[in-house]
Amino acid sequence: MNVRADTANRQVGRSVPRLEGPEKVSGRASYVHNMSVPGMLYAKVVRSTVAHGRILSIDASGAFEISGVEHVFTGSDVQKIVPDPYFGPAFHDQPVLAIDKVHFVGEPVAVVLARDPYVAAEAAQQIWVDYEELPAVFDEVEAMKPDVVVHDELKPAGTFPDLKHLIGRRNTNIALDYHLKRGDPERAFAQAAHVFEHEFRSQQVMHVPLEPMVALAVVSHDTMTIHTASQSPSFVRTEIARLLGWSENRVKVKVPFLGGGFGAKLYIKLEALVACAALLARAPVKLMLTMEEQFYTITKHASTFRIRSGVNSEGRLIARHCEVLWNGGAFADIGPRVTQKSGFTAPGPYDIDNVSIDSYALYTNRPPAGALRGFGIPQLVWAYESHTDMIAHELGVDPLAFRRKNILKGDRPQATGTSMKDAAVEGVLERIAERMDWSGKAHREPSGPGKRIGRGLAIGFKASIAPTTSVAIVTVSADGSTILQLSTVDMGQGSNTAMAQIVADIVGVATEDVKVVTPDTDVTPYDMATLGSRSTFHMGHAVRLAAEDVRAKLADMAKSVGESLATTERIGDLFKKKYGMQAGNAVGVGTYIPEYKSPDPETGQSDKITPFWMIGGTGVELEVDTETGKYRILRMINAADLGTPLNPKIVESQLSGAAMMQLGFTMFEEMRFDGGQVTNASLADYKIPGIQDVPQTMENEIVEAHQHNGPFGAKGVGESATFGVSPAIANALFDAAGVRITSLPITPEAVFHAIRAQEEGAG
Repeated sequence: MNVRADTANRQVGRSVPRLEGPEKVSGRASYVHNMSVPGMLYAKVVRSTVAHGRILSIDASGAFEISGVEHVFTGSDVQKIVPDPYFGPAFHDQPVLAIDKVHFVGEPVAVVLARDPYVAAEAAQQIWVDYEELPAVFDEVEAMKPDVVVHDELKPAGTFPDLKHLIGRRNTNIALDYHLKRGDPERAFAQAAHVFEHEFRSQQVMHVPLEPMVALAVVSHDTMTIHTASQSPSFVRTEIARLLGWSENRVKVKVPFLGGGFGAKLYIKLEALVACAALLARAPVKLMLTMEEQFYTITKHASTFRIRSGVNSEGRLIARHCEVLWNGGAFADIGPRVTQKSGFTAPGPYDIDNVSIDSYALYTNRPPAGALRGFGIPQLVWAYESHTDMIAHELGVDPLAFRRKNILKGDRPQATGTSMKDAAVEGVLERIAERMDWSGKAHREPSGPGKRIGRGLAIGFKASIAPTTSVAIVTVSADGSTILQLSTVDMGQGSNTAMAQIVADIVGVATEDVKVVTPDTDVTPYDMATLGSRSTFHMGHAVRLAAEDVRAKLADMAKSVGESLATTERIGDLFKKKYGMQAGNAVGVGTYIPEYKSPDPETGQSDKITPFWMIGGTGVELEVDTETGKYRILRMINAADLGTPLNPKIVESQLSGAAMMQLGFTMFEEMRFDGGQVTNASLADYKIPGIQDVPQTMENEIVEAHQHNGPFGAKGVGESATFGVSPAIANALFDAAGVRITSLPITPEAVFHAIRAQEEGAG
């Protein structure tokens, strides 16, 4: 390994191809689905067929009539080894297997173990469960009433201090109510020249990672190894150890490559079940979900957002009230964090002195909802940016001009009181306007009769989750080669490559020469989780500190042998001079946790609510057929402030992927229900975007910016392009056809009916 003495070959800022690319394209990459160990049993889950009910009996006799079935376990079996078998990141409300009661269609009730997965699946069909059905609640608005209560009592996990006051609360579906108040909204509304009030709804959707969830538990003596497709190996180890009453060093969690995650594979999903089943069976247990089963495991929050704004005679926003109802499904998962951490951004990126926010996490008898790319922000931006356009049109003002007048500028504080420092809100808005030639109003011609062209734009922002901890280790071996150990999970976002670039830049090697160790909690140090676009900032800092630490130790080594690191050509020579042979290594450790100040419990105010802000926006030009309601995206522009890009090519891919994902959620993706039963839980019926749905032109813009407190001036980007897609399309449809859609998805049928209703109203 040669040491660079200058900055001519800087690694940060290079579009380095992803380091794991050759393994993946050659088919050699390791995935849990491909793993097999001696004596392994396959698990198949028996799921509830009712949305809410008491379990009267479970008859497994039919399963044992099938040759090859080894075990059938229920909740009572689990309780023999784990007296309190409930888990969850925010609330301990989710049982390993249902105990006494079920809360949604699809909840795990029993598990069958067999040597053959097809035998296990057949046996699962022969287990009969008798229920006493109970009234159910599916809608978040209805869940605000205590008529039907999903859980008898709230059980905060203790992980988050701000939830402790909820311990023992009964007769409610409100898992968390978050409130913020700034200024005097009531007085400001009374003084407003105009008051606008609208309601928006978003639907429940699924992550659809193309690698379904999978986990394998192997017990050896008094330890357990869990191989899992997880975004949070450190959390899995901590939670499994807590659940079993073990010390953490008895639980090892290993994560190879992931075939997508998007938030679906966070916290505990399958790991508790395979861990308990392996202990009961005294054999390795592997559980592989089908695509259908993922629809019953974790989803995205449906929501209802009521927003009210006061505008003065000069066209400035002076008051805003937001009420957000989050449909969390049967188990809280991380929903309370969505409710608070995203809820406080509900007023949007606007300079409003008087704000009040009421944000509610609600239990219902639907499949659980949790983190999904954007962490609640796309649902909020969908509402407040549609609302913004509606205000502008009702005032007779250009939507861009209205935004320019009201946008947060410079270091002005957001509703929480935290400064928008290093947040290029204006820059993103202006870049979209420029690329769309908004002021020129240069519309292209429609392609035929009955077709109309429209344009729309939208902008949103997100806070990073905080406070969280990341730790990294950089080791330089005696021959000068470099290894990076971290528990951040590369699930396709390119984090291994970006982190290797940071190491390479500081230590003085090529990125391609840095080996990145995939997460293994016995080897790789703690990282809270790979979520919320936190890795670039949080882990990036930890990696930077570790690399700086090891470089300082190399400098000390050079000094001890009478040399200078700046003039050393090969690191390996230093070790030989130090130890007399090729021996030893230098180890650098970095730990990072950002500054954070908890919000005031009464007002929700904090001047350090987040270490950085992510800004993203979208401009859309589309054509709609007014006879059928069908529309197509002609051009989409995604712009984002991500600070200084560590790897520009990876950033562009992130922007494209995020925008396409949100495009599906906007145009057609929706989980459909009948009495709590998902009726389209397959890729045959639940459609995700295909090549025909890609906009004719899609452009990604990295807005020049610098995050002063970020590693090399960088911050996260994985979610930014999800923010503005939905409202930009809705705003463009209004521009084209004069109809306003307020519920997602915006299907051709919805547009058709809106156009017909408009025509009937005009008639």
